[in-house]
Amino acid sequence: MKILVVGGGSGGHITPAIAVVREILALKPRARVEFWTDRKYYKNVVKLTVLGKGDIPMKVRKVCSGKFRRYAGWSLKDYFVAWRVTLVDLIFKNILGFFGFLAGVVQSFCRLVAKKERPDVIFLKGGFVGLPVGIVAKWLKIPYVIHESDATPGLANRILMKRASKVAMGAKFDSDVPGREKWVWTGTPIREEFRKVSASREGSLKKAFGFCSDKPLVVVTGGSQGAKHINEAVAKELPEMLKFAEVGLVAGRKCYEEMTELKKYEDWEDGKLTSGFRMWEFNSNMAELLGAADIVVSRAGATTIAELASLAKAVILVPFGELPGAHQTKNAERLAELGAARMIDDAKLVAKPALLLEEVRELTRRPAERKKLAEKLHEEAKLDSAKQLAEIVLNVGTKDAGR
Repeated sequence: MKILVVGGGSGGHITPAIAVVREILALKPRARVEFWTDRKYYKNVVKLTVLGKGDIPMKVRKVCSGKFRRYAGWSLKDYFVAWRVTLVDLIFKNILGFFGFLAGVVQSFCRLVAKKERPDVIFLKGGFVGLPVGIVAKWLKIPYVIHESDATPGLANRILMKRASKVAMGAKFDSDVPGREKWVWTGTPIREEFRKVSASREGSLKKAFGFCSDKPLVVVTGGSQGAKHINEAVAKELPEMLKFAEVGLVAGRKCYEEMTELKKYEDWEDGKLTSGFRMWEFNSNMAELLGAADIVVSRAGATTIAELASLAKAVILVPFGELPGAHQTKNAERLAELGAARMIDDAKLVAKPALLLEEVRELTRRPAERKKLAEKLHEEAKLDSAKQLAEIVLNVGTKDAGR
């Protein structure tokens, strides 16, 4: 069986897709898997293959795609007021994006129309990179499975859902809504390292990163690229926060340089951390670092939430509200309503950074509340998500092939 996996546009699409590929090959070792991704994430995917000294035997290829830029919550008037942003981002970049999309359609058609290249099934892990591939698959009547991580489907997935053989959802949905008979809640696939740790293991991880167990550990992350507003709030409130907690900040590749001033709070003596604060540009051991935390402050991307749910952590979510469809805000709101996470609106955090200090202080003083949040969030975890998705993909491919 030949399987095509398409993912990219963000790291939150790559990680789950790779997790599904691992399970596909575990269930069907002789399957031929090919992975298509956009130029930005090509090297990341290659590192996980045999060619990139990884452990996944699959071919990786680039595919053209185009992103349609929008702004959540903007009215028509807002686009005219912010004419410079409109001119550069929403006109020029969208024109380039449209031609990128057309190039992706042509490229996908040329590859998939040949019988020797045609897969039995395609797995589309969301994002704009999958749109041209999905459209061509529809033309050529190649079955495809979609995975949507967020509570609200993105534009690309909304376009492709009607013709999908199966639509796997990362968030729970109302099964009574018409037209959703093909939908199935699988959760969001995550790497095996993201699993709940014992109290003793949590203490060991704290020590491994230089922290002690006398104070609660707060880990702050905005993802691999960073979150400017969260970083700025931490920078302003850090001296007060260090009075009652230890803090680990993953500033992110895009934001690290402007945060280097915080290094003055990171003191070491004889190889031991004495200040209770550490900052990284990027940490490749995020499963361990998050596993060490008592409280996590994070954006509200679906993959990050799935990882934190699996780890069973008390979480303060600060969703980035300007994303199209406001999907991070909806993710965070749903969990806040369930009592599975605390939420701070990004705009409110910018206006009042002390909101973060207040939330962290309250949770450090209330271990029972932390436990309650962690347990409620853990109920949202689907630990077999990757395997379930792999089975769906294989079943769709086998059924279509008549085997």
